[in-house]
Amino acid sequence: MSQLDFFSALITAHSPSLLAMFAGAAFLAGLARGFSGFGAALIFIPLASAIVGPRVASAVLLVVDGVLTLGMIPPAWRMADRREVFIMAAGALVGVPLGTILLSSGDPLTLRWIISAVVVVLLVFLVSGWRYSGRPKTPLTLFTGLIAGLFSGAAQLGGPPIVAYWLGGALKGAFVRANVILYFAISTVISAASYFLGGLFTADVLVFFLLALPFYGAGLYAGARLHGLADEAAFRRICYGLIAISAIIGLPLFDALLK
Repeated sequence: MSQLDFFSALITAHSPSLLAMFAGAAFLAGLARGFSGFGAALIFIPLASAIVGPRVASAVLLVVDGVLTLGMIPPAWRMADRREVFIMAAGALVGVPLGTILLSSGDPLTLRWIISAVVVVLLVFLVSGWRYSGRPKTPLTLFTGLIAGLFSGAAQLGGPPIVAYWLGGALKGAFVRANVILYFAISTVISAASYFLGGLFTADVLVFFLLALPFYGAGLYAGARLHGLADEAAFRRICYGLIAISAIIGLPLFDALLK
């Protein structure tokens, strides 16, 4: 069987409605990421996991987000507190492999239940508005990086702990954004190496990466254009609603509706 035949067989194994749902999840995830800088994994992972499984979904988001946000790295490098970012990344260096082990060896159905539960907990955490208001301390920065790395390795859900830790401090918003972008650039490299060693980059990932790429890219562009034009508070509420809907639809309870 040629590679083209293999890709065609893999795509035709899923119904058009499920492929449309996958593409829609990629677009909505990109829209949230482009507008507010968060929420992509919280929207995409539960929905995509219900269609292609958590291993493929996590690997696809890792690659597509890493590729499409490369242009954000140079300005972030110039503005970020690189010492603080590297300390955070050192924690992720431990956490990401642990999360990857969970993703690669865990039962897919159990992982989906865990992912949905974690998404709900992180959503409540985001809605609460809690932020760490103290000054960054090396042990706490390392620990936050470890927890974020664990969530990233297991399901690319490492954003909320990082944002909550840095956003409540003395840094201005633009510098926090630069820190977050640079951290996730480093975290992506760590995750990519860990996923490669864990055998998570399969032909399925390539196929669904190619499907997700234009829709996630369109969402990023639309979200970036909306930023500054739309009411941010209202958009965040919409994102929270989309995250909640994604977590519910992605529950294994509703698999019968996705066939």
